[in-house]
Amino acid sequence: MNIERYPWDHQRRFNSYTEHIRKTFGGRMQKVVVDAGFTCPNRDGAKGTGGCTYCNNDAFNPSYCSPVESLQYQIGKGIRFHLVRYRRATKYLVYFQPYSNTYAPLKRLKELYEEALDFPNVVGLVIGTRPDCVDEEKLNYLRELAQKYYIQIEYGIESCYDKTLERINRQHDYALSEKIIRMTHKLGIKTGAHFIFGLPGESMEDMLAYANKISTLPLDSVKFHQLQIVKGTKMEHEFAASPDDFYQFSLEGYIKFIIKLVERLNPAIVIERFSGEVPPRFMTSINWDLIRYDAVLRLIEKELESQDTWQGKYYT
Repeated sequence: MNIERYPWDHQRRFNSYTEHIRKTFGGRMQKVVVDAGFTCPNRDGAKGTGGCTYCNNDAFNPSYCSPVESLQYQIGKGIRFHLVRYRRATKYLVYFQPYSNTYAPLKRLKELYEEALDFPNVVGLVIGTRPDCVDEEKLNYLRELAQKYYIQIEYGIESCYDKTLERINRQHDYALSEKIIRMTHKLGIKTGAHFIFGLPGESMEDMLAYANKISTLPLDSVKFHQLQIVKGTKMEHEFAASPDDFYQFSLEGYIKFIIKLVERLNPAIVIERFSGEVPPRFMTSINWDLIRYDAVLRLIEKELESQDTWQGKYYT
């Protein structure tokens, strides 16, 4: 394999987040998830109620974090949890993950973020939020933090289509996502985005077209997840009533789809994840034989090699 064919400095066939972090920090780094007790404007009535139709945050939260515990306690507990599995990790990013983690007055955000950054061996923050929960004042503050720490905002975009965003109760449009991503990037803050494949009403052609839309955005990184129907969500009932509205991926079909998408994706964008996992107790049905993400990743990399293809091969 000729490494010079890739615009990144490693031999994997996609722009890997693991390799990016290793280069950035000189070794392994681990994210520690915390739950600071935020909510979302489409939950509390500011814009709507019920939240996103696919969302049950309990299905994505690690067992070691809970908003009833202090931030310091959660960070310490999370680090101890990861020390068992990732003993080489010596540096940590505090990941504000559940719900919208900029949805509070700036004064409160400063208290939380700075408390997290004061914890030993914490070198930065990853902040999950919505594009309608930031403003210029908050972004300027994060720009200041980014002068000293690794600061990344991870925006839940989910779909590039307004018809889908309306159907899943996002309560904002795609144009706002584009605007906020460009604003965040312009301020020098690392900018990530999350997308879901298989949302109701979207065809294979619709989803493959994401590659062109994403590639035009000034994103540092992306996460891709296949849609999983989670218990306790509005989408659970929607799927039961109208399953034909959903494009349901088999494991093999999803891998083929991801290869086609990645071939068209801007090679400058780091890929953090190709798929998601939900604990079996939250799943409405067992699919993909409960295969773990590491195994999915190996299958994707094997297929990239088998087809002698790579991220951005057909990017223009």
